[in-house]
Amino acid sequence: MTTLSYQIVFLVVVGVLANLPWLNQRCFFILECTKKSAWVRLAEWLMLYLVAGGLGYALEQRVMGNVQAQDWEFYAVTIFLFAVFAVPGFIYRYIR
Repeated sequence: MTTLSYQIVFLVVVGVLANLPWLNQRCFFILECTKKSAWVRLAEWLMLYLVAGGLGYALEQRVMGNVQAQDWEFYAVTIFLFAVFAVPGFIYRYIR
């Protein structure tokens, strides 16, 4: 696979991960919940942000051979980008 194909697959996976908390009713994807609160959904969303970050870290290590050091600005931008990716699921759950 080329670097571009890795990037496209990664962005698709991150888009799916960002929307998962709003598209299912299971608490942390294991327990069956009758009514899942918004706080549980936000906790799941934050957990999936960390999973996506770990996946990106591993992918960067595999493709590039080394990992660049990042400051807090990088993480602030990525969490807001993850929030933008989660907008369709949020709209589906709460606005529609």
